[in-house]
Order: sequence, then structure tokens, then C-alpha cells
Amino acid sequence: MKKIKKLLFLMLITTIVLSGCYGGTNDTSKTEDKDTTADSDSESLHLAMTGEIPTLKTNGEMDGLSATIIQNIFEGLYRKGKDDDPIEGLVKDYEKNDEETIYTFKLREDAKWSNGDPITSHDFVYAWKKALHPDTFSPHADLMEPLKNAAKIQDPDDEMYGNVDELGVEAIDDYTLEVTLDSAVPYLFELLTNPVYYPQNEEFVTEQGDDYALEVDNLIFNGPYKLTKWDHDQGWVLEKNEDYWDAEEVKTNKIDFKVVKDTATEVNLYESDTIDVANLSSDFIDEYNDSDDYVTAIQSEMYFLRLNQKNEDLQNVNIRRALDMAYDKKEMSESVLKNGSIPAYFLIPPEFPEFESPSGEDFRDKYGDLNNESVEKAQEYFQKGLDELGKEEISLELLSYDDDQRKTVAEYIKNQWESNLPGLKITINQQPNKQKLSLEGNLDYDISHSGWRSDVGDPVDFLTIFLSDGPYNWQNFENEEYDKLVKKAQTDFSDNEIRFEELQEAEKILIKEEVAISPMHVAGSAKLIESYVQDFIAHGDSTYTYKWVEIKK
Repeated sequence: MKKIKKLLFLMLITTIVLSGCYGGTNDTSKTEDKDTTADSDSESLHLAMTGEIPTLKTNGEMDGLSATIIQNIFEGLYRKGKDDDPIEGLVKDYEKNDEETIYTFKLREDAKWSNGDPITSHDFVYAWKKALHPDTFSPHADLMEPLKNAAKIQDPDDEMYGNVDELGVEAIDDYTLEVTLDSAVPYLFELLTNPVYYPQNEEFVTEQGDDYALEVDNLIFNGPYKLTKWDHDQGWVLEKNEDYWDAEEVKTNKIDFKVVKDTATEVNLYESDTIDVANLSSDFIDEYNDSDDYVTAIQSEMYFLRLNQKNEDLQNVNIRRALDMAYDKKEMSESVLKNGSIPAYFLIPPEFPEFESPSGEDFRDKYGDLNNESVEKAQEYFQKGLDELGKEEISLELLSYDDDQRKTVAEYIKNQWESNLPGLKITINQQPNKQKLSLEGNLDYDISHSGWRSDVGDPVDFLTIFLSDGPYNWQNFENEEYDKLVKKAQTDFSDNEIRFEELQEAEKILIKEEVAISPMHVAGSAKLIESYVQDFIAHGDSTYTYKWVEIKK
């Protein structure tokens, strides 16, 4: 049952594997005699992105764009395959003990860094310990919790705090890596595809110091591509890494990225054969949804509003509850976004990949939609909150992204809130993604349009975002019972039926009881993709792998 469910999810909503077959029958939006020879290099792919790469540090604070570039210029023990399942990267073979708590990985001896250095087990030990060291602590260190002693090393109240030499990883020899877990973890290989588990070349990184990963010259690579040009806020270029161990599988020699802020410009670039893939906002979907090039997909990515409880008005749970109920999520998904997004009254989507209870129950079966009530009910909560605050009106700022699609969403929510909740005034603050992340991380906002990509097919990955002592608790939320349930689920797989139920309870606390966030939608995407672009792999977590992409003009 689980395998069938996973396959259906992958086929219908998680991963797009484009091999020349597209929906639609009548392409009326483009000229019939499209010039497919405009690019003199038929082995180049041209793409547009809405902003700058926030970081290229594998242990840095990354968004979907950062993760995409990182997983194409670097590689770990495993990488995401075409169907999102983990496949071997730098691993040649492995063994495990009967309890599945000790894994011995044999590395490929022909893999090397772009400077010619061999990739060894020591590179993994260095990177993993670095990600947990207090001086170089990674925002994604929570993904390392299953490793032996990782939780204690991260806990300032534990006597093992900061002692990374106690981490359950050891280089047995140059090409043998032993990994010890606190307990068996069913999604270990999925975790190992995450950049926080990638290796780093200690000698090179140390030599670069604070400049590491800031410019092309401060990087070396071990993935399918190398970054050869990086004009900040303008664009960048990836070129095939001829030293990559699996270079024969890399079909496209060059990928050229342009930073394009607005969708109209991006569509114009697509129409003029300047780029090969265009992301569509809602303004263009009606125009292109009958095109042969039009493709949509649902991703394992959730968007939600963070309600920052540093703000005294948002410390009131009735105000938070009113905000969650006072905008039409269904209309926003279907009429504003129009890209296949699904309205969300939850954090964990229905039919979440690979995750159901041992008895076959879907995560949503118990509590269904949370806070899906009427505008009239929202108004009651809002008035009650105002009375408790002793106010007649409040003003809040909504922090949002600076691209066209999210601008439209922010304006829709502002209009809904101000219309449905008399006494509420909303100001929109649009910021480029890098600056927005900084404001969120410093809790310098009231409400923020935010999102999260699932790294593994387990709800705990979404729920750990809101741990009170977690690196992404950007809304000042604290609940002792929530922390207890989620932290237990990170490491305790002894009774998966109980674990399943406790994760359901944690989600209920987060949304129904505390209303720490307001879920918005399960992310959808709409694109135009040229028919000659084949095996353009879009993963369910909104990242992309270009290793297999091929240009067939």
C-alpha cells in the first residue's frame, strides 16, 4: 500500500520528468516557425531565476535556489534520483549491522575535487563535525539528529555540548566511512542527499577562510557541474565538470542563468528564444494553459504565514486565530495562484510521500482540516482579541517576496484581511529573498509569507521548523509539549504507531491550539518548457537536478 501510494504521489504531484511529452494540443501563443537555431551552442540550457543565490555553503542557510545550485555543483554519499528516491553518489557500496545502527560506506576511489584532490572519507568527517560545531553551526544541523550524540552536541545544557569528536562518524581509512546512529532511521539515505551531509575539502576551505564560497575562485567542486561565472544579482554560469566521476551521464555542457525579477520579462525572454524554461505567474496562466509547452506540478513544499509573537498584538491567540480564518485559501489557490496549488488548513499534506501509519492511516485522517471556519467566526475571534488587548484597531506589516506571483498573493491577503476584519490595517513590505531571509532570521517583522521544502518523506521534517530552540523558529513560538513530541519523533522509532499519533498531536498543537502559523497552500508550479529540453528533473521539494538534462534541437 505504501509503495503504491508513493508512486501515485510521485506520478501525479511530486516530480516532473520531462522527456518530450507535454500536455495541451494547440500552441496558439508562439509563432509556428520558432527559430531553434538561435543559440549557436546546441548543448546549452538557458534559464531565468528571480533573485541572487543566497549561499553556496553546504552547511549554510539555504533556500530552494541555493539547494538547487549546490546539489548540481557538489555531491554527497547519495543524491536525489529522477523519481526523487535517493541513488548512489559518492557511495560505491555499504554494509550495515543487524540493528541498522552502524553503516559502513565504501567510497568511489575515482571521485575527485575539481582541483585534483581525491575525495576521501576525511572530507565527510570534517564537514559533518563542522556543521555541528558551535563556531560553524549549520541552520540545517537538526537533520543530523539521528547521528550518535548529535543531539547532545547541539544541546547547550548537555555536558557533551560542542564536543564534535563524539559524533558518530569515523574515517576507517581514506575510502571507508563508518556512520553510527542512536537508533535505526528508516529515511537515512534521504537525509544523506541533503547538502548538510556533503563533504568539504578541509585544506581548501581553511585556506579560503571567511571568503570561502563567496566567489567562483573561492570554490572547488565535486558534482556534475562547476560554477564558472557569478555576476551577483545578474546571473551565473554552470559548465560540465569533466572531472566528475559520472561525467558520461552529463549531457548538457553549459547552463546559463539570468536574474529576472518580473514574469513579463521572463515570458518575453522565452518567446524570443533567449531562455528555454519560463516560470509563469497567475497573470499568464490563462494565456498559456493550452500551449504544448505548458506544464504544471504540485510539490512537497508548504507555504504559510509566520505570526511573529514578538509583536504584542500577535501574542494574543485570538488575533492569530482570526488572521488564519479571515482569508479565502481556496480562492487564493484557484483564482489568484492558478498554478495547481492546493489550499492548506494543515502543515502536513494529504498522502505525504512514503508516510502513513503502520495500520495504513493517512496523516490527515484524524484531524482533517484545522481552523477551516467562517469569516463570521474569524470576526468573533478578532473582536475578542481586540477586547483582550484593550484596542479598537491594530496595524501589522506583512513581509513578502519581491516577485510578481507573491506580490499578488500579498495584495490579496491584505485586501481580505482589511475587508473581513474591521480595525485591522496591513502594510506590505516586499524584499528580495536574501534580505527577506535576514529579516525573518532576526525576527524583524510582524507577519511573513514563508515556506518550507520537505527534505525527507516524514512529517517530522516540517514540524522541526517550529521547535522553540530550533534555528528556524522565526516566529518566537514556544510550547513545551510540542517540543517534547517532535524531539522524541526525531530519534525514537521504537513504536511507529505511537510516533504517528504523537506527530498528529504536535501538528494540532501548532495550528489548532496555538495558531503559531497560518497555513496557505501546498505549492504548485506552472512553467513553459521547450520541447527540445528533455529530462529536466524537477523534484518535489522545488529543487532541480540538471545532471540528466539534454538539449535535442
